[in-house]
Parts: sequence; structure tokens; C-alpha cells
Amino acid sequence: MNANVMDTNVSTDDFFATVAEKSDGAKLRGDYSKIDAQYVVAQDWDAYTPEQHALWRRLYQRQAKLIPGRACDVFIESLELLNIGDGIPKFEESSELLFKATGWRLVAVPGLVPDHTFFEHLANRRFPVTVWLRDPEEFDYIVEPDVFHDFFGHVPLLFNPIFADHLQEYGKGALKAMKLDGLSMLARLYWYTVEFGLIQSPEGLRVYGAGILSSGGEIEYCLSNPAPLRLPFNVERVMRTLYKIDSYQETYFVINDFQQLFNDTAPDFTPIYQKLKALETLPANALLSGESNLAV
Repeated sequence: MNANVMDTNVSTDDFFATVAEKSDGAKLRGDYSKIDAQYVVAQDWDAYTPEQHALWRRLYQRQAKLIPGRACDVFIESLELLNIGDGIPKFEESSELLFKATGWRLVAVPGLVPDHTFFEHLANRRFPVTVWLRDPEEFDYIVEPDVFHDFFGHVPLLFNPIFADHLQEYGKGALKAMKLDGLSMLARLYWYTVEFGLIQSPEGLRVYGAGILSSGGEIEYCLSNPAPLRLPFNVERVMRTLYKIDSYQETYFVINDFQQLFNDTAPDFTPIYQKLKALETLPANALLSGESNLAV
């Protein structure tokens, strides 16, 4: 996609008002003054400072030491292919590699974007990546996703064709869910897979969720700490389960492989939404009768 940037009359008032309502008055950090109609901006790579590139290197080096034996193989292999350890990557260069592999492209965005816009990007095999980087004092924790979370955490998995196809279908399904009052349920699916998912491997459990892969602490916690539940992936169970946004997860859902994720989320969710609306949501730490908590 050619992300031509222009001063635009795109109205962000409703979007900002929604963010403030959801976040107790908080404001988004990105610069939204030059978005196009799809909230795309120029990355302006030359504007990053030497200090920001140094901070990226620190973040990258920390995670690079943590992922062996914890991240799934395709993540590690794709990360090596991207070769982004020396500083904040140029989206255009990485996007070309990604397009050759799975037909996806990266688009630069100022930060969070409206749900509909985000899902339209996914449905058209475009992944939005935030352009700004956290401050040094946010090294261990950040409220909004920044360029390190979006790029380091998400982009390598898009080199896997099955996962890439799943994410496109998720985008299409989310656009449909918005019309069926099913978005809150589908958001839980995204959270417990794309952001905080675990996967089986011959060597044991591994991480594929971007929220874990870009975290300095949760990447070890999710695999070794006895406190959280680790449950076999089940679509309806996931979409009923609340999640944590201010602490490590209390439950992780485990897929056998990416083909299972694709196959299990392929059916029409319309009847599932109707079924789940009649059921109570489940606490983030719920263990139901008959469920098996997988061994660490």
C-alpha cells in the first residue's frame, strides 16, 4: 500500500471521545495531525534520535536473550530474517520482505486507531505499526502499544502463511462482528491468541502472543510460574473469558498448531455470538468442571 500522507479533514473527534471514555479521560500519545483517511502516516524514520535507536537496541537485546527456548520457532526464525537489532527498523524495507513471504504489508499509524479502521487493515493484509517509541522510564511497562510492541511482537509471526491467513480472516470476521454486537467476544479471542497465546511444540509449550513476546517479565512467567491456568484452546471458552489489562494473565489458552487456530476460527460465528450472549462471562481465573490445567 502506498501510504501517501496528507493534511486531512478526517474527523477524529468521535474516536478521541471514545478513547477518553474507555480510559477514564486518558489521551492518546501519537500525532494524529497528518493522518490519511485510513489513519496512515509517514514513518519519518530520519526523525528518530540516536537516543531512541539506543533504547530500541536495549529493548531488543533484552528480549533476544529471553526468547530462545520460550518463543515458537517461526518467531525466532523470522526475527533473524528481519535483522532489526541495530535500531528502529524502516517499515518500508521490512514490508517488502513480508510481502514476498505472505502478501502482507506494514502501514505506519500514529498509535491506536478506530476498531473499524484496524479491522479493515487486517482484512486487506495490512498490519498497522505505531511509529512512536516509549520513553526510557517505560522500559519495563507501557500502557499504549508502541513501535517496539507492534513491530517486535507482531511482525515476525506474519511470516507464517497460516497465521497470516488467520489474521486476515480475523479482520474480516471482526468487521462482521461489529454489525452483530459480537465485538467484545471477538476481542477476547484476539487477546488470548494474537496477544497472549501459547502453542504446543515437540519441546514443550512455547509463546506466539505478541504481548508476551515483547514483555520482559511475562515471557518467563507464562511458561514456568505455577499460578496461571494453561487451558486447551476452545473458541467458545475463550470468547466467554474476561482478561487482565493491568497485570500478567491468569489464564493462557494453548493451541496445538497454527492450523488448529485457523480451522477452529473458520466457521461462521453468528450462532456462537447468539449462544454466548445468553451465558455469563467467566472470570479471568475460572477453571470449569472437567477442564484440565496443562502441566508446565
